[in-house]
Amino acid sequence: MSSNETTYKIQVMREILAKKLTRPVVGSLVGCVHCGMCNDACHYVITHPDDPKMTPSYKADQLRKLFKYNFDWTGKAFPWWVGAKEPISDADLDALKDIAFGTCTNCRRCTLNCPMGVDTATLNRLMRGLLSAVGVMPEGVRVVSKDQWEIGNQMGVLKEDYLDTIEWMSDELVNEVGDPNARIQIDKPGCDVIYTINPREAKYDPRTIAAAAKIFWAAGESWTMPSEGWDQTNFGLFSGDDQLGGAAAKRVYEKMKGLDAKLLVISECGHGYRSTRCEGPNWAGIDQDWNMESSVFTMLRYLKEGRIKVDPTKLGKRVTYHDSCNLARSCGITEEPRELLRAVTTDFVEMTPNRAENYCCTGGGGAMSMSEYTPRRLRSAKVKADQIVATGAKVVVTSCHNCVDGLSDLIKHYKLGCEVKQLVDLVADALVIEECAVMKKPKVVVEMPKPALPLHGRRILVVDDEPDVRTFLRTVLEDAGAEVSEAADGDQAIAAARAGKPDMITLDLSMQGKDGIEAFAELRSDPGTRDIPVCVVTGHPEFRKVIYSRAVPPPEGYMDKPVRDEELVDNLRRIFELRNHKAHA
Repeated sequence: MSSNETTYKIQVMREILAKKLTRPVVGSLVGCVHCGMCNDACHYVITHPDDPKMTPSYKADQLRKLFKYNFDWTGKAFPWWVGAKEPISDADLDALKDIAFGTCTNCRRCTLNCPMGVDTATLNRLMRGLLSAVGVMPEGVRVVSKDQWEIGNQMGVLKEDYLDTIEWMSDELVNEVGDPNARIQIDKPGCDVIYTINPREAKYDPRTIAAAAKIFWAAGESWTMPSEGWDQTNFGLFSGDDQLGGAAAKRVYEKMKGLDAKLLVISECGHGYRSTRCEGPNWAGIDQDWNMESSVFTMLRYLKEGRIKVDPTKLGKRVTYHDSCNLARSCGITEEPRELLRAVTTDFVEMTPNRAENYCCTGGGGAMSMSEYTPRRLRSAKVKADQIVATGAKVVVTSCHNCVDGLSDLIKHYKLGCEVKQLVDLVADALVIEECAVMKKPKVVVEMPKPALPLHGRRILVVDDEPDVRTFLRTVLEDAGAEVSEAADGDQAIAAARAGKPDMITLDLSMQGKDGIEAFAELRSDPGTRDIPVCVVTGHPEFRKVIYSRAVPPPEGYMDKPVRDEELVDNLRRIFELRNHKAHA
């Protein structure tokens, strides 16, 4: 890249910073006395004690240098004394990217513990915004931001796939409760409630949609889901891009006004709640004249009003609660989740510390999209892992989808032997249907023989380094009757294949550690595993030539991500049928 282009980028950063120098920002820029009290609050510092670059003050100092160099009189008079400096090369910009995106989840715990009230997380988000504006960001951030700009949601879920998922969940719910009125309505005008979700629910965890629908049905709620503007999450909060933040929020608001709903209910997502209810109106530049609330408040209100009833003995396991950074520290939501949790469980124990002092799950700030920082992130997760172990809980409950992913990742990494659930899951499972306010008389249902599931009894090993993808594939395959095991990299896949001899392997190609291409070649070269059929499931179509050019038999199947559930099941079923046909030929 030419020096002229680098100079232009720095000039753009300088101009944007000038517009962002509000009183709170300048107060945080000049207020730090470098006392070090924030250090003990940061999970990165605690787990990297010998690296001074992990300290919150060091991270914020990178923006202070730029501020002092261009806008503060001390930087102009004594630049060597106050450390006034600005980046001068691409290497400098890359170093800033690594600090702003790779060493901080913007959890704001350091802010809470600063005696001077310095909001380091705000400064770090501002630095991210300056870098994003000139195209300097992790590739994962670039992809997610592009999807939210162009497709309308941060996971690139197509409208038809979203609607198919809602219809699928709707059919399952109607079959479960035996009431056609339980069907999920799309774009129904004039409802009391419009329900928005995290795209992760539509793509990887649709059961949470069905769980929420079951609760709305049991409460007799007048509600609908929108066909567009349904993504209440907002990657602008993570990237620092206020324009993206405003555009994403406006989509939700316009759909709500278009459907003439009275209340916007936001599914359990920490940054989705913060960005939609607290930050979005500012980014979008609009006056908020409607009501919004977290689904946690909605479910608790239904309980208090007697619109739903629950049986707290159904779970039967010890649970603990993880406070989402955005809900607890940034939005003050700490007691309502606990009140709801105590109503649906019998053995609840607190983490220490908790509430606003709780440690980050390490998946916040968009960290789950930045695979290059995964080793550092998981090392910092040791703090949270120790918190969980100390509770003795078998279920970690949280009200945030980012936290679900972050916690699931660290639980597997540190082999904690527990699971993660959300409050919507627990409330839906604990519902006492026969006592619900709108329960209809049970229909007489003639039991028909159930058709055999297409993958009944098949043992399938799912190999992918993304927890969300593994969860999605496991759910789809188990619903089709398969027994599913998982592996997160090539080495785990080879070990699991040798030990368990699965009937099929679904294999991602681009993974941390030993990638899928290497693992595939090794599986095919091993007499003990070479006959196991492999279906490649990858987001990198350009690897097709690589995998088929290997000096080993090619895979039995190949699918490009994102995959549709019915296509996945049908593809694997056909592979099994073809092998059976060849075996009997």
